[in-house]
Amino acid sequence: MTMADTQSLLSPEELAALSASFSDDSASASAGYNLDVQVRKHDLAAEDSSLGVNVASLDMINERFIRLFRLGMLEVLRTSPRMNPTRTQIVRFGDYLKDLKAPLSVNIVRMTPLRGYAMVVIEPTVVFSSLDSFFGGFGRGVGQLPPGRLFTPTETRIIKIILQVFFRSFKEAWSPLTPVDFEHISSEINPQFAQIVDENDLVILSRFESEATSQGSGFVDMVIPYVALKPVRDLLRSRVQTGDGNEDSDKVWRAQLSDAVHDAELEMQILLGKLSVSLQQLQNMQPGDILPFKKADFARVMVQDMPVYDVEVGAMGGQVAIKIVNAISPNAPT
Repeated sequence: MTMADTQSLLSPEELAALSASFSDDSASASAGYNLDVQVRKHDLAAEDSSLGVNVASLDMINERFIRLFRLGMLEVLRTSPRMNPTRTQIVRFGDYLKDLKAPLSVNIVRMTPLRGYAMVVIEPTVVFSSLDSFFGGFGRGVGQLPPGRLFTPTETRIIKIILQVFFRSFKEAWSPLTPVDFEHISSEINPQFAQIVDENDLVILSRFESEATSQGSGFVDMVIPYVALKPVRDLLRSRVQTGDGNEDSDKVWRAQLSDAVHDAELEMQILLGKLSVSLQQLQNMQPGDILPFKKADFARVMVQDMPVYDVEVGAMGGQVAIKIVNAISPNAPT
């Protein structure tokens, strides 16, 4: 095809019309151009260690959540759990599962409007501590349970109460960012059966740890697939206000909680000494037997099996009395 043939394809009038369509910005999508597309700048050289998720915003949400969770547990179980959030992590789901040991309360939930499923994991120490507090105890936990051990109906009921408070508190904590809702799907005791995503997929791990006790420390985990947060990633990048709008009510709650704690009654025991005997000696003991033992420098005041003070035992006003010598550190050897 010669140049002359090419020039004859369009008439002068057609060339003028085509040129005018571009000069007056009248080109349409039918001509192969979409002028309505919004382009967002992306810096390939910028470092983004959070893989596009503002972890700091999630940490602030978790701080708000734990305050609400403590208040909710106080209202329902008559105890305020001594739990604190750890730093939010982005981990592979398989790596997270490797650190878990059954039995656990593993709960699969749907967190609308986010896609897919999330997971709430409650360690048994938290369950038994809440159970003990509910029946008037001091929140003692439990050690490691046998792998195949199932939760009893009473323990399951406590787990449901914890989940209800958890969901309500999480919804309120997320409300400044975006409204969310929870639907409980299923429960397991073995985390290996809770495959909410592939083991190589990334998840957002928010862990809330209880303070260590003689039975160990417990935790509650909120595990959300990384891909589920993509629709709200831009919201997470924006600044999240630290206040939840209830600062005044929080102050009132703290004052009421402090007053309630100060009025709590405690049983004190005075430990004068200890001695060891064999089972045979115990069986052969008779009224009038004398058992010598080494007297310590001071007697010890015990509160709920915890040493509190070293004291001297004496008399005052015709009654047996004690004189406090020094306080005992909680970490001191007993």
